[in-house]
Amino acid sequence: MATYNRSEYILESIQSIQAQTYQDWECLIIDDGGTDNTAEVLAPTLNEDPRFQYLFRTSKYQKGLPGSRNYGLDLAKGDYIIFFDDDDIAHPQNLELCVHELSTKDITFCRYIRVGFTGDFVYNYDYSKEYTSFYIDSSDINKILKNELQFNSCAVMWTKECYENHRYTEHLKYAEEWEVYARIITLVKRGISINKILYYGRKHNVSVTGDFGNRNLSSLASYTDAIELVIANLKNKKMLSAEIIRYFIQVSLQYKEYNLFERIINTLALPKLEELKWRIFYLHLPLRLYFYGIWKKVKK
Repeated sequence: MATYNRSEYILESIQSIQAQTYQDWECLIIDDGGTDNTAEVLAPTLNEDPRFQYLFRTSKYQKGLPGSRNYGLDLAKGDYIIFFDDDDIAHPQNLELCVHELSTKDITFCRYIRVGFTGDFVYNYDYSKEYTSFYIDSSDINKILKNELQFNSCAVMWTKECYENHRYTEHLKYAEEWEVYARIITLVKRGISINKILYYGRKHNVSVTGDFGNRNLSSLASYTDAIELVIANLKNKKMLSAEIIRYFIQVSLQYKEYNLFERIINTLALPKLEELKWRIFYLHLPLRLYFYGIWKKVKK
């Protein structure tokens, strides 16, 4: 759990970890250099429960969520890795059900459902252990990148091996999870997705996601950087399809101020004729989208 000036919410978050039905865990709380009274709020719990460790990110790691999480990854001793945010609530069965899936099946990660809430959290859990599930592997990468199959923050438990050769890209301030997940999923064995709500994300504007929704410039720039890294990774692994190129070029229309289209073309390093094809596609794309919008309205 990375934290930064979240004393208002963090106690409720760690209490949801203490309430887990699976009790064999360690929780590394990495403070990113906050200036509020988080340490004071946490002190009673730290004194009573040795499973929690409260540490400050060292200068070896860049300031920010990715650097703090990388520090935690380098310290983690468990067989499985999960990231919780400092203002959210974990379902009591979160660890129990994920560990059960990972320990009884030949899989490398367990994805579950995350829902949002605002205001005070309502403690009314579904404790059923009956749920449907489906498998996920590298063939689903396009769906994941297009958010048709969402990999939400804090909604996946990974085997430690998934992060053996992977760390968060520390200069990214948004989409850092999306970028590292794309790298991991193209390399590891299949995982499972269970259709049960096991995590509750608090919605408010004072968050990274809120910054992106409010069009914070650093978050928007970070997203374009992440797209460039994802494309380079897929290209190196020979997993870059025309479908996903088309998708990201369409996305680049919204990020002209960041020169995203040219960065995509440069990263692709295509033969001249193929590059010309995509340039023509990009040139005509606004008109195509305009007529597509009209067609959708007529169809309704």
